[in-house]
Amino acid sequence: MTAPDAGRGIWDGEETRTFTGLPRDSFRILHVSTGNVCRSPITERLTRHALADRLGDPLWGGLVVESAGTWGHEGAPMEANAETVLAEFGADPSGFTGRELLDEHVILADLVLTATRDHRQQVISMGHSAGLRTFTLKEFTRLVKAIDPATLPPLEDGLVSRARALVRAAAALRGWLLAPTAEADEVFDPYGAPLPFFRSIGDEINEALDPVVTALTGVPARA
Repeated sequence: MTAPDAGRGIWDGEETRTFTGLPRDSFRILHVSTGNVCRSPITERLTRHALADRLGDPLWGGLVVESAGTWGHEGAPMEANAETVLAEFGADPSGFTGRELLDEHVILADLVLTATRDHRQQVISMGHSAGLRTFTLKEFTRLVKAIDPATLPPLEDGLVSRARALVRAAAALRGWLLAPTAEADEVFDPYGAPLPFFRSIGDEINEALDPVVTALTGVPARA
């Protein structure tokens, strides 16, 4: 197992999954689904695309985005329909390979965003004090919308400082802002479904990510 401070890094380019060193002032976002071939790859690459679009910086100010699956298909390619959806959003689907969720992924993550409540519970059950930094994607979106951006550190303090403050603020609100229904916090699995359903899931994920990326970067989406 990798110690929390020993393995901080960034993937060396879009087409490899190798680690290279990254300064300690980084913020790692981990997206989790089941197989790591549909929902979490879509969410990972849409997040990267949105960050690059807002910031214009390949290192995104120290923000690192990756994904894994609770029953991850290790080494598997992304589902073809997921690739199509990403391409339609203008995001890059190339070079992706699936990963099984490991302890070290949770240890290194500063924010874990899961597709469903079951995934969230599985991450938390792994330990590593993950409870306060693990949310479903839609849950985190709901909480972020309730946070006044003026209460977050200014961008001049750096994106990492702002991101950490955002997670703390969201965790503090969790018991106060409940979902209207249990299903409201879920992103359903499109595995094996036709392309139109994948597109609807892509739209759902993209809509949920927009306020999150805006809060992280302080930069709204382009009109």
